[in-house]
Amino acid sequence: MAQARTEALHEHAGGLDQQPPATVLGFLADAQVEAAKTVREAIPALVEAAALVAATLASGGRLAYAAAGSSGLMALADALELPGTYGIPRHRIIVLFAGGAAALQDMVGGPEDDAAGAAAEVAAAGLSAGDCLIAVSASGSTPYAVGALQEAARRGAKTIAIANNEGSQLLVLADAPVLLATPPEVIAGSTRMGAGTAQKIALNMLSTMAAVQLGHVHDGYMVNLHADNLKLRARAARMVAAIASCDRQTAAAALDKTDGRVKPAVLIAAGAADVAAAEAMLDGAGGRLRAALGKLEVLKGSRQKLAAAK
Repeated sequence: MAQARTEALHEHAGGLDQQPPATVLGFLADAQVEAAKTVREAIPALVEAAALVAATLASGGRLAYAAAGSSGLMALADALELPGTYGIPRHRIIVLFAGGAAALQDMVGGPEDDAAGAAAEVAAAGLSAGDCLIAVSASGSTPYAVGALQEAARRGAKTIAIANNEGSQLLVLADAPVLLATPPEVIAGSTRMGAGTAQKIALNMLSTMAAVQLGHVHDGYMVNLHADNLKLRARAARMVAAIASCDRQTAAAALDKTDGRVKPAVLIAAGAADVAAAEAMLDGAGGRLRAALGKLEVLKGSRQKLAAAK
């Protein structure tokens, strides 16, 4: 069997331990940059994967992540951010991490070999048609990730794979395979470095693109965020003020009326009669703020014409 790229020896590996610290750190920094560059090559695959995620969430399905070790940490970081950043309901995000919560304190290697355990966790989560699972593995052959993906597919869920070795099992099995062809690690096999960096970037891009397609982003603002702390409440007020072209006091008052929800607050600050009217506009626009603002402008224009005619 050919050696996996993630296990190959880096060009600067020879005598690495004898190099000055600044030289070693330079090799490590350059390797991270080279790994990050590989994500650009995966953009077409990420387009397809993001469309799957967006379609799943738009239709009421759930998004699951399955991974082990360092790849699991990358998946976990992405999953935990989605409710706060884009307002995705927490119950619609599932994280399957090899070894469970205990692995976050002591990440031993054994659980990543448990394909049957992963399949059982997918079954326990009730994943089925209408749901989507993202499996992440640097090698592309981690039994836990492969087992989870196979069981999800068997139960009718859509599957996305993110892996760093071309032709690996995970990529072959997935509906939407994403290859991140990162170069060998400076420390052979230490995929928490280059491979992990590329995975984190790819996951950031995938979930952000899905959020854009769901209408949760407007002019670069995260308009579906859950403002549950002082920083986010201040951010929400800035967003409402900027989008509705109003002062901060008006923005804050609109947010008070909507319990901190940015989209209806923007519409109220821009002239919607009340929360119910704002919600109706959003519903009629599929939750997309730009389209709802367009409806509001048409309505305001009609009112102005009627007033002028009297």
